[in-house]
Amino acid sequence: MTIEPFRIEVSDADLADLRERLARTRFPDQIEGAGWDYGTELSYLQELVAYWRDRYDWRTHEALLNSFPQFTTTVDDHRLHFLHVRSPHADAFPLVVTHGWPGSIFEFHKILGPLTDPTRHDGDARDAFHVVCPSIPGYGFSEAPRTRGWDARKMAEGNAALMAQLGYAKYGAQGGDWGAIISVQNALVDAAHCAAIHLNMVVAFPPGGMTPEALAGVTPEEQKDLADLGAFQANETGYQQIQGTKPQTLGYGLNDSPAGLAAWIVEKFRTWSDCDGDVERRFTKDELLTNVMIYWITRSITSSTRLYYETMKSGRFGPATERVEQPTAGAIFPKELYRAPRAWAEKAFNVQRWTRMPSGGHFAALEEPARLVDDVRAFFRTVR
Repeated sequence: MTIEPFRIEVSDADLADLRERLARTRFPDQIEGAGWDYGTELSYLQELVAYWRDRYDWRTHEALLNSFPQFTTTVDDHRLHFLHVRSPHADAFPLVVTHGWPGSIFEFHKILGPLTDPTRHDGDARDAFHVVCPSIPGYGFSEAPRTRGWDARKMAEGNAALMAQLGYAKYGAQGGDWGAIISVQNALVDAAHCAAIHLNMVVAFPPGGMTPEALAGVTPEEQKDLADLGAFQANETGYQQIQGTKPQTLGYGLNDSPAGLAAWIVEKFRTWSDCDGDVERRFTKDELLTNVMIYWITRSITSSTRLYYETMKSGRFGPATERVEQPTAGAIFPKELYRAPRAWAEKAFNVQRWTRMPSGGHFAALEEPARLVDDVRAFFRTVR
């Protein structure tokens, strides 16, 4: 297959249309004292929309993204977009890093330099990687699937095909959110070439259900993790249900209203990060909006949410049903949505490294890039 260079080039007309839509935003009401309890808080969204309309500069962030080598190729008759940042060190280890929802390749802009050129970022040449960051099909600049069945395993097969096209006979996989689920599937569908996986969201359930035996070996700290998971499942999974059952209906509003799209995505960045309720403790407005912009300019929000529908229908939304025998690392950030006990993870994975981080949440590469890079370096040093 032909691999072609790619540049992001958003037209002035599209940016003008965006500003006009933002100016015409029809905000809903909000009851007194609601805060964020009912969803995205009204005054914050009004502030963010005003900043987006009047001060945010897409061209600056477009240039940042274009500073990384980008390409497209064809996988399964669909155009796949990816970053491919090769290390200056010839013996660097290939690593495919996959994002999740509602993230994008933008999540990785802080870790690409340290991973590919460690000698310029307080590291050692022996820890260098050639890094490949695909845009999941239906996300960002990758073509949206046109048929049913594009679940997490299908995405993993695409990653494997891409790494083969690039000539990487042995590689590692890393990811969180969908990127974690896809990386697990990557190990299963391409066991001959995917040598090891590093996950910053480890999904594992007790094989026999939640029994007294399942809690054997679960530490008090991990029991608190499970209590947090119960609260998340009770209060924070509405998005999964709508995206997993009626993504098309949802998409009409989010694809048409930039303010609505920002409200849908930014609320997740606030809720899922280690920000203590103040989203801008972890992310600047520019970071939040650049991620939203990738969905807006590519009109990919509807196709991105269909991944929930397809993976739920295929039965691969939860933990993998097959054990992963490749060496596996878990980087456990304290505000991650799901923090599996190590004892459960060891039933499903060949766990070789398990690091409980002191801070950070769901968007590890943006929130805690240095901690994530250090853990990736340390783990893959043992499996290259």
